[in-house]
Amino acid sequence: MATFEQGSVSITVDEDGFMMEPEAWNEDVANALATTEGVNDLTEDHWKVVNYLRDYYLQFGVAPMIRKLCKQTGFQLKEIYELFPSGPAKGACKVAGLPKPTGCV
Repeated sequence: MATFEQGSVSITVDEDGFMMEPEAWNEDVANALATTEGVNDLTEDHWKVVNYLRDYYLQFGVAPMIRKLCKQTGFQLKEIYELFPSGPAKGACKVAGLPKPTGCV
């Protein structure tokens, strides 16, 4: 395991940069992780996706399917890729502090 450090943020991550302890997530962590995905400023739209992913994960213990993510946030898949260029699984889930998804997202 590795440690990701940026500014005041220091977290344990796996080999792909996903948090090993999702409960340590906060907005500062999200902003720091976003920079690893080429996102330097999280907008209201970014937060809509991130907060939905967090809420879903905390309720069900897994990331939602991509279709559900799009339906619940109102974004088309191409819009999610515009927000998170590496996609909903790699980018959005990482910024949301979720473990690396094994399924569709």
